[in-house]
Amino acid sequence: MTRVDFYVVSEAGEAARLTVAARLVDKALSRGHRLFINAQTEQQARQLDEVLWTFRPESFIPHALVSDDASAAVVIGWGQEPSNHDDVLINLEYTAPAFFSRFLRVAEVVTQDEKSLEALRAAWRFYRDRGYPLHKHDL
Repeated sequence: MTRVDFYVVSEAGEAARLTVAARLVDKALSRGHRLFINAQTEQQARQLDEVLWTFRPESFIPHALVSDDASAAVVIGWGQEPSNHDDVLINLEYTAPAFFSRFLRVAEVVTQDEKSLEALRAAWRFYRDRGYPLHKHDL
């Protein structure tokens, strides 16, 4: 069964969500996981693409946009169903995508702005009501 982790950030805003997503990618990739990141829009996907190139000054996190290479170890999409991934999903949408249950783990990033808090409370209830194991991490 899919494990769902909520990463609750003490900051608000889009930049905080993308930075936490990059931290999660970096950690999961170092542990050998393959990741699909489900961005809200193509614009957000391209912003995250930039963050991943510059996240660590001493190196970069190898990744690709789904339109460039859907088989990379880390792929960023925006509404497309992943074709080659079922390990870790980082969901930046405010609702669970239809394909979430094919993944072993789902990471939801919660920031301290009203839209994010409302949406992720609803997502918590969605997953909980369907019996998925939930874990909360305060960052």
